Amino acid sequence: MEYDANWKETYKDMIKTPKRALSLLKSGHRVFIGTGCGEPTVLVEAMTRIAGNLADVEIVELLTKGNAPYAEKKFANCFKINSLFIGHNVREVIKEGRGDYTPVLMSDIPRLFNSGQLPLDVALIQVTPPDSRGKMSLGVSVDIVKSAAENASLVIAQVNPQMPWTRGDSLIDVYDLDILVPADVPLLERKSKPPHPISLKIAEFVAGLVPSGSTVEFGLGRIPGVGRIPQAVIGALKDKHDIGIHTELITDDILDLIRSGVVSGNRKSTDRGKIVASFCMGSRELYDFIDDNPLFSFRPTEYVNDSNIIGKQNRMVSVNMALQIDLTGQVCSDSEDGFFYSGVGGQVDFNRGASRSEGGRAIITIPSTTSDGESRIRVHLSPGAGVVVSRATVHYIVSEYGVAYLHGKSVQDRTLALISIAHPDHREQLLKDAIEARYIRQDFVDVEGKFVVAPQGMMKATYLMDNGTELYFRPIHPTDEPLMRDLLYDLSQETLYYRFMSHNQHFGHKEIQNFVYVDHRKDVAIVGTLPEAHGDDIVAVGRYYLDERSNRAEVAFVIRDEWQNKGLGTFMFKHLITLAKASGIAGFTAEVLRDNKRMQAIFNHSGYKVQSAVEEGVYSFRIEF
Repeated sequence: MEYDANWKETYKDMIKTPKRALSLLKSGHRVFIGTGCGEPTVLVEAMTRIAGNLADVEIVELLTKGNAPYAEKKFANCFKINSLFIGHNVREVIKEGRGDYTPVLMSDIPRLFNSGQLPLDVALIQVTPPDSRGKMSLGVSVDIVKSAAENASLVIAQVNPQMPWTRGDSLIDVYDLDILVPADVPLLERKSKPPHPISLKIAEFVAGLVPSGSTVEFGLGRIPGVGRIPQAVIGALKDKHDIGIHTELITDDILDLIRSGVVSGNRKSTDRGKIVASFCMGSRELYDFIDDNPLFSFRPTEYVNDSNIIGKQNRMVSVNMALQIDLTGQVCSDSEDGFFYSGVGGQVDFNRGASRSEGGRAIITIPSTTSDGESRIRVHLSPGAGVVVSRATVHYIVSEYGVAYLHGKSVQDRTLALISIAHPDHREQLLKDAIEARYIRQDFVDVEGKFVVAPQGMMKATYLMDNGTELYFRPIHPTDEPLMRDLLYDLSQETLYYRFMSHNQHFGHKEIQNFVYVDHRKDVAIVGTLPEAHGDDIVAVGRYYLDERSNRAEVAFVIRDEWQNKGLGTFMFKHLITLAKASGIAGFTAEVLRDNKRMQAIFNHSGYKVQSAVEEGVYSFRIEF
């Protein structure tokens, strides 16, 4: 982009020094300050220098990256803070009660400006120099800045040739501004730090939920002691392809993903081939990369955070963070220990949009514990913790211990799923608390130290055979140990060989326990039972084991010899698929001996996309849902 070399002469009547520009600021004004690394630092410093002449000036900001000198205690009578998303530079001010926080959806902020509900007297923004048409780019910060500039009574723009020109809907006409303040100064930078080990573990699980061809959002904010988990997820996507990006914030972490070819956007439903964002915080390397780069489309918040637009993307994946979650699924992400910590941001917008998307996934990440070792997964939210995502709209929760899928699940089922991804040191107490709260029944207790998760309702099914016999399918129970022993020792050598690929199969007490003591989350086991006067007889067992890193599960099942060739295998396979899909699992894998034609037929005629390869007499199957 070529700027107008004579712009200072062309618009000389609009140009003022910082001091003269800010002299127009009056006591009682409401002043908006540009977002993030687009903060006009020269103007902010000039405003602070005249603080002694001002009183009761309200500073409205989304998230500023500078030092926020106006927030110092000595200026308490001059400036008051109204933060729409609490950053590090004003967090203590808010905590001490010297500033205020407005909880609001990111998508709603422009409406507050447009409607006059939050009228702005002055907007301090930063732009590029104008081009020959008189157009200037908002550069790294379009977000709510464009709306603020369109609605403020007085717009003072810091004109900086070091601001990158960003494409998209980032332009503003020079005559829509009131005062131009030339300032050739470096932009604020926020360089990425190495991800915390816990963030990396969580990122691996999240990556398993992001199929190639997805469009991804990486949420704002950070968690004390752990950092920015969504940015860690970016690095975990290096094995994907055709990833699209539709997000509020872009950071340096995205550069390697773009350069390696992972990000193409070719399968986006809207804005195909474009990386859509509303603002950017990073290093000079990132700013140079986005400068006049047609790959990027910087759009205002009212577009980027519109849940209807987000929901139009196929396979839209949102990745955000929580500070706490209770066992019913209520997510707190803006407050901690009774104090406001960050903000609502775009979490609700993207959670809503991703959940509407065809094949979309709304993901909330959470470390299992605080830096003090307290569980972030709690029976009840702590006093003062506010709900940002409600229990009715939550979908995936991911900790460093795994993935819990909650949407559409009962309180009991989601309670058990969340306890299973809590820190092991807290599971026993959470279980006791959940029983006391009547979230789960009394009989859900630890079995020899192993937590059991059995979503009963979903896992139950009935199979009516041609002769009128009904078989009942349910989760396997620890009390099924003797029945499992009877089943295994009643199988023929051929059936044992086909199931376990060995002629020398011995089942000791520990091996039997491994069949019945499963967590029913990543290790799911169902049994087909025939009711008898003495109790159930087990005639079939189906099982899958989830590899959370690939989000695929290895499936296997075994049927008593006399019950084979009656359609049970096909029925069980379909039932296991239903369970796996309800938990957000992407597909099955299986190993089948070459001679086991019946099992091969079940997979090959499943109606799903099936890939197989044979090596040394064993077929490896891959079934995509």
